[in-house]
Amino acid sequence: MGISHTYLDTIEKGFDKRSGKQVKPTPETLELISNAYKYPYEDLMVIAGYIKQIQKPKSNNQNFFSEKDERDIAKKLESILNDLESDSGVAFYGEPMDDVTRELVKAQIESNLRTAKQLAKKKFTPKKYRNDDDK
Repeated sequence: MGISHTYLDTIEKGFDKRSGKQVKPTPETLELISNAYKYPYEDLMVIAGYIKQIQKPKSNNQNFFSEKDERDIAKKLESILNDLESDSGVAFYGEPMDDVTRELVKAQIESNLRTAKQLAKKKFTPKKYRNDDDK
């Protein structure tokens, strides 16, 4: 795996027992743990505090977004990511984004697209067609 048992134990406890200081693993370390234990990388990033947990929309046994909405979000996300990966795309200090950063950016963009779609649906749906919670 590439991580010592001692360091893994320290990460699990959340602090270094020698110094008593809090320990926060790097995204690269979390990726190694994710691969080794077949645990979702995004969940580890949320637990470690690198990304905010994406709030799932409230629903009454229904998905908030229709299949068409999901396709629209996926197409827009793909378009934005393709633009970012072009030659004039995002770079940090002249260096291209690494895989971890790219995944974090992708997660945030998708979250923003979902929020924007949800707000647009709420704004442009006539009140007589809304649920009681939305009025």
